[in-house]
Amino acid sequence: MTALPVREAPSRALDVAAIRAQFPILATRMRGRPLIYLDSAASAQKPRAVIDALARFYERDYANIHRGVYELSQRASDLHEQARTTVARFVGASDAREIVFVRNATEAINLVAYAFLEPRLEPGDEILLSEMEHHANIVPWQLVAERRGARLVPVPITDAGELELEAIAERIGPRTKMLAVTWVSNVLGTVNPVHEITALARRRGVPVLIDAAQAAPHLPIDVGALGADFLAFSAHKVYGPSGVGILWARAELLEAMPPWQGGGDMIERVSFARTTFNRIPYRFEAGTPDIAGIHATGVALSWLLGLGLETVRRHEEELVGCALESLPRVPGLRIIGAPRARAAVVSFTIDGMHPQDIGTLLDLEGIAVRTGHHCAMPLHERLGLSATVRASFGVYSTPAEVTALTEALARIVARYR
Repeated sequence: MTALPVREAPSRALDVAAIRAQFPILATRMRGRPLIYLDSAASAQKPRAVIDALARFYERDYANIHRGVYELSQRASDLHEQARTTVARFVGASDAREIVFVRNATEAINLVAYAFLEPRLEPGDEILLSEMEHHANIVPWQLVAERRGARLVPVPITDAGELELEAIAERIGPRTKMLAVTWVSNVLGTVNPVHEITALARRRGVPVLIDAAQAAPHLPIDVGALGADFLAFSAHKVYGPSGVGILWARAELLEAMPPWQGGGDMIERVSFARTTFNRIPYRFEAGTPDIAGIHATGVALSWLLGLGLETVRRHEEELVGCALESLPRVPGLRIIGAPRARAAVVSFTIDGMHPQDIGTLLDLEGIAVRTGHHCAMPLHERLGLSATVRASFGVYSTPAEVTALTEALARIVARYR
């Protein structure tokens, strides 16, 4: 199986009204008000194309895959592999065998931690992470480090919320066995210079995993140019269904990795004496997967590519610019971080008000934001905060919604602060 080069729609301005019409949930009302959904960093809403693909698959195409000789099973298997090819196209992979389907980005990172890194770890070895990582890109490494007597080495960030190459270079040493870094911070929106980071690590012979969970919905990905060894993201953040994750890995690394889970479909032959394992990527896909969800993931990525990721990026940069300009007008509001490159996330606090209270009061006005530590407790500790309010945008978000958020916050401050 080979993947074609990434092909996107030509660059143009997004017709946001037409896009919003494709999302049925955006027509609903919350507490008697139109829904303003500003939590896409946690999970994006689903377009009609994805919803219909799920229903249609269950109505017309569902059967278990890779095992049946009958036509329906073969049709489901073909759609499954077409989705794999679409994912390969989305990330710019040269070979669709490099795409492994899992449940989410978290499971993808765990797979790499246990199947790739743990067998290579020795006591005293080091795993390099940044201070801005999501828990999913901390805890798996922490667990394998504890099992093998290794340790995590955090790379500090600046007060602006940026990761500096010099700080990484200073901490890469002879015992560094893995560098795992987020492409985009789910709290600060910081876009890390991952191409430069991977180049630095490769010069030192250190393998790199990129957590692209927050990057995939917003930025074009080309793993060939990226230079990383592993990349993980979740379908539910790229307008696909929940329960599907993607691991891209270099084919030669997958070939050398032992299976992580055992069961059906990842085997070639089983006896009580020994088992021989299937070829990649199936060696890492034990059991019946979310067949319909994987099919719908391919539909979601094709839909997103059809919009053009460069076009999406520019639209979301405009939204971030609007938020950075308007939100500080709210008395007592402080935006967290000031990175030079920021994706579609803005987190903030308001003096004298708890983030959870702010989120609850916004909900009364039909505005959905995320509050808390956003599964990034070490980052919040670094910033001296227990929690923040996070507004995050998607292709369906509008400047008018940013204005509505700002005006609602101003009313809340005037009434309760």
